[in-house]
Parts: sequence; structure tokens; C-alpha cells
Amino acid sequence: MSELNVSFRPSLKRPVMVAAFRGWNDGGQGASLGAAYLAKQWNAARFAEIDPESFFDFQAVRPHVSMPDGEIRKVDWPDNGFFHASVPGADRDAVLLLGIEPNLRWRTFSGLVLELAQDLGVEMVVTFGSLLADVPHTRPAPVTAAATDPKLVEELGLEVSRYEGPTGIVGIVHDLCRESEIPSVSLWAAVPHYVSLAPSPRAALALVRRFGELMRVQVDLDELEAAAEEYAEQVSEAVSTDADTAAYVEELEQRVDALAVEGDIPSGETLAAELSRFLREREERDDEDGGPDGPAV
Repeated sequence: MSELNVSFRPSLKRPVMVAAFRGWNDGGQGASLGAAYLAKQWNAARFAEIDPESFFDFQAVRPHVSMPDGEIRKVDWPDNGFFHASVPGADRDAVLLLGIEPNLRWRTFSGLVLELAQDLGVEMVVTFGSLLADVPHTRPAPVTAAATDPKLVEELGLEVSRYEGPTGIVGIVHDLCRESEIPSVSLWAAVPHYVSLAPSPRAALALVRRFGELMRVQVDLDELEAAAEEYAEQVSEAVSTDADTAAYVEELEQRVDALAVEGDIPSGETLAAELSRFLREREERDDEDGGPDGPAV
């Protein structure tokens, strides 16, 4: 019995797959918020999921008990669901994987993702990720778009992926895409590390906007832009109560503004270096604590 459960096979035209996973790859929940926003805007319909039984340590990622109607208890298991949608104004459809980074059997898990992508004729896989970095909440979140395929790098104006170090499930998915000769792009947005506990619609906005530019599709960003503005206002209010943090944010703003004037806005190599530092520090913390502690979200 397959661990990939497909309710029905949608008929799709030139599909692109967008994947985002809560957990290690999702600082400030920027990646999962961005992918979920696309699913909402496109009225995506669920058609498949991966059975969590063999891929999660339920003591580390515990199921949740809820009472949606106020009477009957319901157990919600860690979910990796696939959704399909038509992309308004585009000559292609989308498959969205909204999930949680598994604890176990990453190669098998990623193999199921690629198996479905190949069966559906997916032409490209795009993953969303977000990381904690030295960026201010008052400026647009920088995004790096990287790929390993030289042809894709040239066609879409991407960064060449030169990252070395620990990786998350998105890294494994991209490696299998390479082996399967499916073009893939990795998008990462930076989230202010000093507000790591707050979900970041600003990072989600940056990811969705960059995705739209790459795929040449129009996405209604009004709701996400409003959420990003509200987020910035709320964080600014909180920051203003602490003089040291306020001074630090001002320093970050000056640094970003100076780079913008010089035409050297941090992205690409700079953000890749931030990603390397972020993952390296997380690995060191995991070693000190005796196990993974998940992202600071």
C-alpha cells in the first residue's frame, strides 16, 4: 500500500509545483504563509496527501486534539497535503504542497513528492523557505532565488546555488529534482531575527511577489500587503518600548538604505551567507541541546 494517497488525478496544463514546509525551513512562518496565501487566492482543491505514520516521530511532532463543533473531539495529524489550482490569467496550472518537514525517511518522503510530480507532468518545482537574518522589519524582505541548472539560471536571471552545509527537506527535494531532471528553483526570504516568534507576512509577501515575477503570473497581493503593513506597525510599536532594540533596528535600517543607494541591495550571495550562518548556528544549538529544537517561529 502506497504512503501517497491520491483521491483523484486532476487534469492539468503545464503545471508548476510550489512546496513549503513548516518547521526548520520556515523561520517566522514566512514560507508556509506564502504558499497558503497562493492556495487561498487560487481556490486550490485538495486531491492527495502523504500518510504521516511512517515519516513522523509523534513525540516530537505531536498530533493535536480539537473540537471543531464544540462537542466531538477530533485528532489532527501532521499533514502534508497536495492541492491543485488554475492560475488566473496564465496558461498553466499549479500544484501546491503544504506540509510539515518530516522527522524520518526523508529520501522516501521526497521520492513520493517527485513520483507525484512526474505523474502529473510538473514542468518546474519551486520551494519556499524563510530564514532568520540581520534585516529590519521596516524594509521589504530580501529574497534570493537560486537554482543549480545553468540553463535555468540564465533563462530566469537566478543566482547560482553554491550553498554548502546542513539542509532541510527542501534541499533533499531539490536534489531529487536534479536527479529526475525536473527544473527546480529555491526561493528564500529573510525574516528579522529579533521578532522570530511573530509570523511574518512581510516575508510571505516577498516570496509570493518573487514567485509571480519568475513565473510571469499575476497574484492579487492586496490582502498580504495589508497584513505586512499591520505587522510592521505592530513590531514597531513593540520595538519602541526597548531603547536598545530600537537603536539596533535603526542601525539595520541605515545599513540597508546605504546599500540601496549604492545599488547593492543584499540578496544573492549576501543572503546565501546569512542562510549558511543561520543553518550552521542551528546545527550547533541542536548539538548542544541534544536534539533538534525546530525553528524559532
